Amino acid sequence: MEIKVFRSKESLAQAAASYAASLIRDAISRRGIARIIAATGASQFDFLDALTRSPAIGWSRVEMFHLDEYVGMSESEPASFCRYLRERLINKVALKRYHLLDGTDDPAAVIKRVSEEIRKAPIDVAFAGVGENGHLAFNDPPADFETDEAYMVVNLDEDCRKQQLGEGWFPTLADVPRQALSMTIKQLMKAEQILCIVPDARKAKAIQACFGGEVSPLAPASILQRHPNAIIYLDQDSSALLPQTKVEAFAS
Repeated sequence: MEIKVFRSKESLAQAAASYAASLIRDAISRRGIARIIAATGASQFDFLDALTRSPAIGWSRVEMFHLDEYVGMSESEPASFCRYLRERLINKVALKRYHLLDGTDDPAAVIKRVSEEIRKAPIDVAFAGVGENGHLAFNDPPADFETDEAYMVVNLDEDCRKQQLGEGWFPTLADVPRQALSMTIKQLMKAEQILCIVPDARKAKAIQACFGGEVSPLAPASILQRHPNAIIYLDQDSSALLPQTKVEAFAS
């Protein structure tokens, strides 16, 4: 794992998008297709905007999987992550190959269908964020580091649900779903490269918990410390509580 800190979330997003684009181009050059995992949430806005504007990506040869979706969530709802990905990635680049998690379908059927697809070939690069409670995808603490399933139904804890409210996705806490479909930790860790994009001061405590200490299910994203090709992209605000000895690179 490598940690990179940038002066602003804009420069963070641009650097992460530039590297992501190079990884996608390289995978297409080597194998004729790039298989990616896309994250959602407010932390990914600038990154996805920069990525979709990156030149010379053969998006017709990109196959996308997605991290999580609320159980029971229709794509017509503003908080739908399927809707998010259509608006911020799929439609912008005319992506043809993608596997969304339908929150209105039977969860077991969705898990079976998408699990079969993701296991067909390696994932070249996964994009991820870190929740305010340290979650990775919707694996809230204490996260399951052991399951061999690719996706599962998870219960969302109070801190996670409060974050979704605070980001403006829902009018009240009561409106935030209590369950979600989530990619598992083990499945995400199978990606050849992981780019974890985490700007903003509200993530500083989570970053400290996940990357300032030991690996623990109580700090789910800490598992990324064990991935040989994970890069954590931080800005000055999100890295503020991280010991400087943990920071391997600084960029402007």
